[in-house]
Amino acid sequence: MTMKHAATRDLYCYWDSLRGTRMAPERVDIDPGAIRRVLGDTFIVEVDEQRSYPYRLAGTRLCALMGHELRGLSALEVWNGADAVEMRRLLSAVSDDSAAVVAGIEAISNQGHSLEVELLLLPLRHHGKTHSRILGSLTPGDVPYWIGVCPIERMVIRSIRILWPSTREPITTTPIPPPLPPGVRRFGHLTIVDGGRR
Repeated sequence: MTMKHAATRDLYCYWDSLRGTRMAPERVDIDPGAIRRVLGDTFIVEVDEQRSYPYRLAGTRLCALMGHELRGLSALEVWNGADAVEMRRLLSAVSDDSAAVVAGIEAISNQGHSLEVELLLLPLRHHGKTHSRILGSLTPGDVPYWIGVCPIERMVIRSIRILWPSTREPITTTPIPPPLPPGVRRFGHLTIVDGGRR
């Protein structure tokens, strides 16, 4: 499973070693001391009945990136439109199918700064239940000066890689872009707005 950042690889390898032959490890198996180096970027969300995915735990670096404490807030609050739909699909794949997900994300601050981050989502069991918790991390490519000052207000999915359990092969996908309004079209990587002379 391709991962850009060492912190993402560390958390995935730790989770993978804990699960052994199981689809996912138990929540109680997680030892914060064993992942001390990546703990600041790590989070656990609950798979609740409403599927709002509230944070149960969130690391200090992640809270600094978002500009506030995340515990109790929905993990979906920074996603809009097609990205919100795609993120719900990914969270369901993790909780329902025990898939592991790595996504390349563009995080955008309230002042328009852009930051490349890597999102990891991993299934966790809780008291034997599979639809219960998701372990994850959100790791920035670098640490710009504005982190902790200009909070992230939205995220955009740029790439997705899903690792299905058992014998299924990893699948790499690109999210489907939202439909364009009338008079707007795509040509290659350009967005063209039709117009004309008056």
